[in-house]
Parts: sequence; structure tokens; C-alpha cells
Amino acid sequence: MSDIIVSSRVRLARNYEDLPFRGKISAAQCEECVNRTLSALRDLPEAYTYLPMEGMEENEKQALVESHLVSPDLLKEEMGAAVLVRGDERIALMMNEEDHLRIQAFAPGDDLKEAVQGAFSIEDTLQKKLSFAFDPQLGYLTACPTNTGTGMRASMMLHLPMLTLFKQMGKVGQLAAKVGLTIRGIYGEGSEAQGNLYQLSNQVTLGRTEEELAQAVTATALQMAEMERVFRKRAWEKDRVAFEDQLFRSYGLLTNARRMNVKEFMVHWSNLRLGAAMEKLPVSYESTLSLLTAAQPAHVLKAAGAALSEKEQDAYRCEIIRSALQGGN
Repeated sequence: MSDIIVSSRVRLARNYEDLPFRGKISAAQCEECVNRTLSALRDLPEAYTYLPMEGMEENEKQALVESHLVSPDLLKEEMGAAVLVRGDERIALMMNEEDHLRIQAFAPGDDLKEAVQGAFSIEDTLQKKLSFAFDPQLGYLTACPTNTGTGMRASMMLHLPMLTLFKQMGKVGQLAAKVGLTIRGIYGEGSEAQGNLYQLSNQVTLGRTEEELAQAVTATALQMAEMERVFRKRAWEKDRVAFEDQLFRSYGLLTNARRMNVKEFMVHWSNLRLGAAMEKLPVSYESTLSLLTAAQPAHVLKAAGAALSEKEQDAYRCEIIRSALQGGN
């Protein structure tokens, strides 16, 4: 199902038992949170990079958000906000966001099990040396009551262009809500569904085990993917020429345009991903994911290595797109 389910993520919210929650924490205690986390993970065999938000250029921060390694909320924090990123970017630990720790693990496609294992492996390493705030009845204690319990958010990113086109997302949202899940935009809570990308995740963490939450997200995501397939087939059978025309117009623009803003790119990227998944365009759907990130505003500026005007950004974005679709870097 990885042609529709783009990626999987697990996030664990944890707080150290002897440190105040964010609303009451001091700068010194934020520093202590970072130091004890780095110390506990120092002997891991994989290489990690420590990135404090203080002093980091705004564009570098936004690039981390675009890569889903940090949340937009982390950028708003003034004391001790930082992230620890594994070299392959499959593991990222946000420190001093809403909670002391947000342990994140990522996996491609619908492999949520791999993400679960990755997140809890890091938690196990931390718990060998440190203690988290935990109540025998409530579970893990968190700054926001909605995360109390397992403290786990399991999510899958889905590409649902036909369900969107046929105005089925209302029904999809109802389907998710019935099993305690929710649908959000590309960057989570409060964000838009750019490129017809949606995040499906559990809404509650209390009263259900980690295994139950992961199973609910996986089962519902697979059900939504099957619904998307039905509507793709319906659109194809209804008017094959119109369907192909839509895909190839976007492919033509992406491979030939000389200036394109990010909003327009996301529209055509969705068609590119759809065409690749249905094997109608000469592009692999795996490669569309790296292009999605590379064409985002902060990544464009990072690749350019210089300040660019809005028009220059739009032009440089097209150079990146053309190079990627022609087999370049």
C-alpha cells in the first residue's frame, strides 16, 4: 500500500519525573533536560546530530519542519529547544517542546511496526538510566491531558487525491472519528492538506494500549487506501483521456516550467505522485517523496546557498524539479 501510504511515524511524549512541566520550568532545568538526554544516548552506535534552536538561522529551522523532524511548535519555544537527529533521519528527539521529550521514529510507506520499534528502542535506552513521570492508573504524565496514558501518537501520511476530488474526505473523517482517530494536514494539527496529503493519527492516548493504537491506525489507513483505489479506478474508467491529460499536463509543466511557486508545485506534485503510483508516468513513486521535500521553500533556499527573492526562489525551484525528473541531483 506504500503507493498511497507515503510514510509512518510514531511519537512518544515523555517528561522527566523530577523536572517541572514546560509551564513552570526554568532555563537551568531546560538545560538539564538536554544534558541528561544527550548523556543517556551518548553510547549509541549510530551517529546523531545535536541541533539547538537558539542561534540557528530561520531558514535552517524551517527546513527541519519541512523534513518533519521538528514541529512548528518547537520553533516557538525560547528556552532549551533542541532536536537530536540520527544520521538516516529515521529517529529525531525533540527536547523542551510541549513536553521534555518528544521521541519520534519514522518509516517509509505503511511500515508502522518499524516506527513503533524504533521509538520504543530509544525509550528503553533512556529508561535504563533515567525515570519518566508515570502514574500507575493514568500512565505517562504529560503537559497536555490529551497525551496522558501511553503518550503515543501513531500516524500515517496518506496521498488521497481522488477521495479529495470526489468530495469524500468528510466521510473519511467520520470513519476515522468512529475509531478514535483524526485526519490532519501535511504538517499535523492546524495545517492544510497540501498536495492532497493527510495525516491519520490516534486522537486519544488514554485507555488503549500502544499495540491497540498502532493496529487501529494501520487498519484504518489500509481501509482508506482501498477507498482511494476504488475512486482512482472509477475516474480512470469514466474518462481515461481526461485522467491521462491531467497527469501529463502536470508532468509537462514540472519538466519544462521555468518559474513555479510552492502552492502550484504541490498541485502538480500530487498529479505526479498519482501518475507514478498508477504507472502512467515515467517516474517512480519513491522518488516523488524526496522531490516533495526538496521543492519546499526552506530547502530551495538551502540548496541555493544564498538569499533569493520570491521570483528567484520560484525559478530555482524549477531547476531542482527538472534536475530530479531528468535523473540528476
